[in-house]
Amino acid sequence: MAELKSSYLIFGTNRPKVEEAVKRLRDRFAPEAVERLQASETSGEEAVAACNAGGLFASSGRAVIVDGIERWKAADVKAVVHYLDDPAPDTILAMVADKFRRDSALAKAVGKKGQILAYDIAKKELPDWVRAQLRERRVDVSPRTARDLIELVGENMGELACEIDKLATWADGEKIGEKELEMLVCPRGEVAPFGLTDAWGRRDAAAALAAYELLLERASEARPALLARLAALLASHIGKVSACHRFLQQGLGAREAATRLGMHPYAAEKAVAQARNFSEIELRRATVRLAALDRALKGGSRLPAELEFERALIDLTKTPA
Repeated sequence: MAELKSSYLIFGTNRPKVEEAVKRLRDRFAPEAVERLQASETSGEEAVAACNAGGLFASSGRAVIVDGIERWKAADVKAVVHYLDDPAPDTILAMVADKFRRDSALAKAVGKKGQILAYDIAKKELPDWVRAQLRERRVDVSPRTARDLIELVGENMGELACEIDKLATWADGEKIGEKELEMLVCPRGEVAPFGLTDAWGRRDAAAALAAYELLLERASEARPALLARLAALLASHIGKVSACHRFLQQGLGAREAATRLGMHPYAAEKAVAQARNFSEIELRRATVRLAALDRALKGGSRLPAELEFERALIDLTKTPA
């Protein structure tokens, strides 16, 4: 087993890997010899004092682990950097963060006598990571399903890992697709309407209405605010598809659309594919219909707002006679 360093800086966007590294470190010590602190509640001087405290387990080694050190101020960092010049024997200091600069004073100080463990993963590699994690659990998903899961949950790898565990347990080796995601995964933060926009792009009115109902069911915000947000998101999406339609007429593809519209390449590919399902006049009429929906949602109709939204979805997705 490798000899422990006096200090460790553990950080990165791959939160499961970060936690695994912390666990490996903790397992080298008796549970009673590990002290875990939060930087939001512990100053740099207090962390140093904890390292210097010694105690019953000093002879067999101690570990002081401080989470969230990106919150430390300059004075906190200064105190720890000074300590790292002459660290307490038989005590290791492990500092954990989500993001951290490798050229910072603290990172440089750890690098002299300790060890830096960085576990980053590029944003473009996230879908492959999701698929690999699920494959390890005997569950197969398509690249599109992996991207949709990220769109629902976000890019926090800790939360993604939790959802992957849940999906794998439920699937028990069976394949997972869009239907299973909609049923099992609760969106984080703002409403994630990809099911709604995808159904519109396929001109599938039934699927669009089903996605709309699902969004209504699992939303925690007030109904008027939700409908206004969905209408705005749908209008934004159709606006991008309209722009992609114009790009196609100019002989441009998804790559150029992504650059010009500031879209993720995958989202641009979807928008370009949907643009091929509509004519220019249909997309213009869709914009007008959404303006009418906006007026209705703001009190311009005597019908219930939910019904107005349903009528708009049917109008937007129906195939012209």
